Amino acid sequence: MQWIGALLFIGTTTWIGFEWSNKLNNRPKHIRQVKNALQILEAEILYSQAPLQDAFITIAKQIPQPSKSFFHALGLSMKNGNTELPGLWDKNVNDFLRVSCLGNNESEILKQFGRTLGQHDFYQQQKYIQLTLSHLDRELEEARDNQYKYSKMAKGLGVLCGLFIVLLLI
Repeated sequence: MQWIGALLFIGTTTWIGFEWSNKLNNRPKHIRQVKNALQILEAEILYSQAPLQDAFITIAKQIPQPSKSFFHALGLSMKNGNTELPGLWDKNVNDFLRVSCLGNNESEILKQFGRTLGQHDFYQQQKYIQLTLSHLDRELEEARDNQYKYSKMAKGLGVLCGLFIVLLLI
């Protein structure tokens, strides 16, 4: 019975280590998705001159999950008559953070961008999108560094912590 408990404990800590590693591996992917979505938004605003709710729906059709659900929810909320974009944007960013692997820095970048969205003319809006993209580039580089440094370590640490604690208790 004691060995079964030990194996379950080692399995749990190993699973935690793999989840941590998975989060480190998915963060750069999710940042790239957001960057792609903002580039599509820029094109929709400047060239199609589509309303924001239509632009959000168009973006949702072109990008994968979890970013897809973020932009789809924004578009649907705006079509249903909720026109207060900054509050709606913040609420959806918070929901998006729960399902994605983005961190606090990306959250703050997206929230700052949401405060400027729809407030300016086309060219000023383009500048804000470019500024947001440059901030996300910086975060993407940091995410890649963290992925490279800590991904394998997280997996190994999960297994080794489980083994260490089991050996201490036996």
